[in-house]
Amino acid sequence: MWRVTITVIYSQAASLRRMQLTRQYRPLQMHRIAYSDLTEAQVTQVLSPTASGPVSKSTLSNALAGKRLKIVTDGGPTLEYNFRNGRELALSESGGKAIRAGYGAMENRSLLLVSHMIPGTQWGYNLVVDRHTQLVTVFEVYFSGYAQQETVAAAEAKREPQFKNGRRNREAQRKIWFGYVEGASEAPTARHTYTNRLEGKGIYWKQDNDVEVLEFYLSILYSNFIELTRFGGEMTVCAPTDYIMVNDHQFIYSRIECEFSGTYTLQIIDLFGVTQKGVRLGLTEKDELEYYLYTGKGEVTGQIASFEAFGHNAETRGARRVYRPLETFEVMTDEQVKDQVLNHAHAFGDGKGSGAAGMGGYKSERVEHFAGKQLTAHMDNGPVIEYEFVDGRQLKWRYQGDQHWREAWYEMYEPDDELYFFAHLLDAEFPRSCAMVALDMKNGLATLVKGTTGTPFRNNETTPNYYFGVFKMAGGPTPPQYLRHGWTDEMVGEAVTWNYQRGNPGLTSMHFYATPSTYSWIIFQPDGSGGMQWSSPGWYSKLRDGVYIMAWVEEACNGTLGVICFNQRTMHDAGFGFHVGRNGLSLSVVGARARHAGRFDIDKHIGLAI
Repeated sequence: MWRVTITVIYSQAASLRRMQLTRQYRPLQMHRIAYSDLTEAQVTQVLSPTASGPVSKSTLSNALAGKRLKIVTDGGPTLEYNFRNGRELALSESGGKAIRAGYGAMENRSLLLVSHMIPGTQWGYNLVVDRHTQLVTVFEVYFSGYAQQETVAAAEAKREPQFKNGRRNREAQRKIWFGYVEGASEAPTARHTYTNRLEGKGIYWKQDNDVEVLEFYLSILYSNFIELTRFGGEMTVCAPTDYIMVNDHQFIYSRIECEFSGTYTLQIIDLFGVTQKGVRLGLTEKDELEYYLYTGKGEVTGQIASFEAFGHNAETRGARRVYRPLETFEVMTDEQVKDQVLNHAHAFGDGKGSGAAGMGGYKSERVEHFAGKQLTAHMDNGPVIEYEFVDGRQLKWRYQGDQHWREAWYEMYEPDDELYFFAHLLDAEFPRSCAMVALDMKNGLATLVKGTTGTPFRNNETTPNYYFGVFKMAGGPTPPQYLRHGWTDEMVGEAVTWNYQRGNPGLTSMHFYATPSTYSWIIFQPDGSGGMQWSSPGWYSKLRDGVYIMAWVEEACNGTLGVICFNQRTMHDAGFGFHVGRNGLSLSVVGARARHAGRFDIDKHIGLAI
């Protein structure tokens, strides 16, 4: 891990500003860290200091010192608290024997955030108490609960339990109870409720411990966050999230970093002042305890569209859903992958179709512009490939200097005027590669994305390599000497929906282009609300104004490489998917219709210097 101070200059509103960022760049991002599969005893040992309560850099509240509270929840525990002072409490749960524990509290207007654990155990409570309405939301937090839950769920579904990635004892679990503080007056009938009122919002936070985080609430089930300080701001990460409405400006946000460290975060968000009061509880990748309360000051970075019907407020939710791609991704051996790429490789239905399946329902019209023609694509510091297009579906290719021509199936599309994008498989060797090539007839430029099977982490993932260059052909344009297509940050912060098939929502997702090196996808639920999410590395290059090639690899998910050429004027793409699995290696068409969902103004926070 490196600690780096960067001075970045960026342009905004035709002016130059300077920003100092302190970031801890990591050799591995979250989805690549091999978190320890700790035993229950080990987790208990790490959690033992929580008996004293959380630490904090900010002053804790003494508002509850010397007071008693009896909290009644709907279908959950009754909690009787005696707050002996500002840092120690006694708790009797549902009439049981009182136990003593350390605690910490923070205030946000009429709200109190209280956090404590039960000494000698792996569980505790986080409370959000509204002193104005006497309503309470209780988060019962505990560890070492995944294995039991998964065993029950697997038995009900008549499947094997998912323990490929361990028993996840380090992963926090939570139960949510809505209730009230019992008092002299009649018990209130109102409750805090689940909500979609934060959906579509993005906020930059700087906490009192100098931790900087970008959060994006793009779903009612998940959230995205970019760890600027702890992970350098290179990638966005997704986590299952709870959104609870207290009133029109105060909300409770809670997430668990499932599939990663398992860390639990809860915070009160106040949109009037854009402030937060929160608690973080979990184990780092070094198996060290984090348990602290914090304050933060924020800045709203944007509000994109949401797609539910008017009047739908997401006040009810079913059981929490967690995306487990690290568990469901079936890793293959070298020999298994080798067999699939050499003996079961197919491109575009081997000339009998696009091979598009579900991702190409709105593919563009296939073009045959180069049929009967020859050209050479010259990549700077990369391959030089000679092409002979036999007809509209089959081509011959060879590396410059080779005598032997290879045959391949291809498909070609025209995503912009006289801009052509085609793809084909390369040599039948292991590892196996494909070429996705953009030819710009107006400028004589070419861009090649070469996809190859295998990464240092998984054999059946894929790896892209970008090359920029030119092409030459009889009757074609004279290419420039220096001008090239190139990397861009113009898509950063954009959110675009993609509809791949007819229907509502059909096969539809929203892509969020979070940084120059990552992107995230959100799958819509039947009611139009944002649902499950995952993130991956991403790469963005510009071909023309408003026309981009965007590539991503669904790492630690299914390993697929997707590459699309996106035209912002037509709001359509032309692209290809490259995947290897137990059903073979495939190169297929991607085609979808897009809608612009909005944009987050985040360039200055992620320190772009492109």
